[in-house]
Amino acid sequence: MGIGTGQGKERATLEEIRIRVGHALQRHPLCRGVQFDIMSVPRTARGGNWTISLRSVEPAALWEASDIIADIQAAYDLQTAAELSSAA
Repeated sequence: MGIGTGQGKERATLEEIRIRVGHALQRHPLCRGVQFDIMSVPRTARGGNWTISLRSVEPAALWEASDIIADIQAAYDLQTAAELSSAA
């Protein structure tokens, strides 16, 4: 997939992150109907540069979906447009 960032996170495109989140949610029985949007956001002091907006989440699935997404956010940084153009 991507180039390491030195912070233990891999770089991934928005589409790669969308695919990983979708597959992870589909594997959990309570989270199969969860709809989501992934958004690029300015980098925070904690280092994140993307977030997820959850829609259509059953109350019983909220914590599981949040945990799944937190694990993926801990593993991936969004690859910037500049990185994509320099890699081409």
